[in-house]
Amino acid sequence: MGFLDYVSELCDCDWHLWYSSKKLKKHKQLQTVEIKVKMDCEGCERSVKKSVKGMKGVTQVEVDRKMSKLTVIGYVNPKKVLERVRYRTGKKAEFWPYVPYDVVPHPYAPGAYDRKAPPGYVRNVLDDPQYSSLARASSLEVKYTTAFSDENPDACVVM
Repeated sequence: MGFLDYVSELCDCDWHLWYSSKKLKKHKQLQTVEIKVKMDCEGCERSVKKSVKGMKGVTQVEVDRKMSKLTVIGYVNPKKVLERVRYRTGKKAEFWPYVPYDVVPHPYAPGAYDRKAPPGYVRNVLDDPQYSSLARASSLEVKYTTAFSDENPDACVVM
């Protein structure tokens, strides 16, 4: 038995298991994180962009000051991105709460319509249990609205 064998038995290091456990570690998925942050000037825009630019896993950062929207693309955790923006800028930040107007069945239902929303967007109420019942059409409503629709071939032609 040589000196190296003796030392390797003392250390009892199994490099093969260590390497394979590192290799099997799950990788994060590519995600798009949209955050609403109020920005008034170019300085605010720069500080918001700079706050997430150096994060590990970030591949692309886009800032739309007019819509107060920050878009981060990369292999990141959305909660960590949100916390980082809040911590580094000191501004109130939240996940992007709006969806396009066409996605919500009743965009003017209470809770869906938001005056602060950008043009063509309403609040995403389909995920919120408090307002989701108001934003969805019941079967009775659908029945009556399609009875007088031009798209329905069996519709009433009273109009």
